[in-house]
Amino acid sequence: MSRSRLLGLIFGLLVMLISVVWLVGNLAGLYADLALISPLLAKLVLGSILLLILILVAALFYYSFLFFRPKRKAPVIKSPERKAEAAEASLKAIRQQIEKIQDEVARQSLLRRSDEIETGLDLGNFHIVVFGVGSAGKTSLVNAILGRIAGEVGAALGTTVLGQTYEFQLRGFDRQIWITDTPGILEPGIAGTAREQMARQLATEADLLLFVVDNDLRQSEYFLLRQLVDVGKRSLLVFNKIDLYTEADTEILLHQLRSRGQSFIAPEDVVAVAARPQSVVLENGDRIQPEPQILPLLRRIATVLRFEGEELMADNWLMQSLRLEAEARKLIDSQRQQQAEAIVERYQWIGAGVVSLTPLPVVDLLATAAVNTQMVIEIARVYGCELNVEQGKELALSLAKTLISLGVVRGAVEILSIALQTNISTFLVGRAIQGVVAAYLTWIAGKSFIEYFRNEQDWGDSGITEVIQEQFRLNQRGEFVKAFVQEAIARVVKPLTEVRFGSET
Repeated sequence: MSRSRLLGLIFGLLVMLISVVWLVGNLAGLYADLALISPLLAKLVLGSILLLILILVAALFYYSFLFFRPKRKAPVIKSPERKAEAAEASLKAIRQQIEKIQDEVARQSLLRRSDEIETGLDLGNFHIVVFGVGSAGKTSLVNAILGRIAGEVGAALGTTVLGQTYEFQLRGFDRQIWITDTPGILEPGIAGTAREQMARQLATEADLLLFVVDNDLRQSEYFLLRQLVDVGKRSLLVFNKIDLYTEADTEILLHQLRSRGQSFIAPEDVVAVAARPQSVVLENGDRIQPEPQILPLLRRIATVLRFEGEELMADNWLMQSLRLEAEARKLIDSQRQQQAEAIVERYQWIGAGVVSLTPLPVVDLLATAAVNTQMVIEIARVYGCELNVEQGKELALSLAKTLISLGVVRGAVEILSIALQTNISTFLVGRAIQGVVAAYLTWIAGKSFIEYFRNEQDWGDSGITEVIQEQFRLNQRGEFVKAFVQEAIARVVKPLTEVRFGSET
């Protein structure tokens, strides 16, 4: 603390002390004077004054705290440049992941999309996508914005089969702007569904989305717009064809649109236009085409681009790269799961063969076949984890104890005994049951270990118990047990039959 601040603090304390002494003396004198008249009145007045003093002191401390408390640091918001750098870093990581994908078609598709995102980063063009039902006048709106014919206007529903992109420039915005006309949504049939999927994909890649309607929002349109806004798509709701309504009806519909979207879209982002007004017939019979009424929309687009354009592009680049990364992870996870399940399937039938030929007590077959240490190690390797033999044994023993404690072994015996009795003779059931149960429990254990390694060597919040119970629940369904028993008969029962008849001959 500096000397001047210290002296100021001492002076302030002295002033406060003198003021307190003066106040106490005056209050004592006032109380004595009033007590001569009425002791009760003296107590009431003194109590009121003391209460007022306490309130003033509390207020003084509160506002002093607000004044002297350290200022909070404003949250650090990534600049567009930082977001672009993050997108570039994400693309590098994505390409490393893509190299691990074995499916050539999927790998090339992801590489092509990563190249497209990188090209967008390099060019820095702003992308507007026009989105909505086929009858809302999307193509007419694109034409009006461009000031020239950009597509087939007034054509039948579904004419815009592919997204068509055009370039234009807005005064005051340095970057080139792309505008894409998309196929209509909510159309019937398989072809309509395919076009809608394409339109949705284009919408998710937009820096700015123009969601076009020609009336109040349908429920399906509302949910779709809400979904796009929730995933981060900056959107303008464009009310087209206002030339078909009176001014009063237009205001009513605008109010309804703004009210419906008030929780997720700003009122100024709901704009009324007439992209292709109805032609007018003059008294002399001539027909004239009025100019499009889109100036409010152009002004709103220009405002958004001027104040939010760089941020929106950076957000979109980052969002697309993260979405692509998630897709790559999903493909790799599916690939790993297939490899891991192949390992489990191989070990379940190896264990079943050993146990069925050399029967052991039911509990022991868990430690010898159902939970196999080598299986655990191989599954771990698929997920990029290197386990030694001791670690594999520890995991196997832990899962074996849990299988027993949860009654999964007993439940498996009951389920498979009934299923086998309906398919093979009683004599073979007795010899086959342990081998079949061993295979079944190996499958349960293997699937549980797959979940463990998928979750980065973590059983989750509820631990190993819930994972095993869930796998047992999923794999005791009738269709799975039926298919499993049929394969078990081929892999376990038939070899036992051959051994039996071979020994008799």
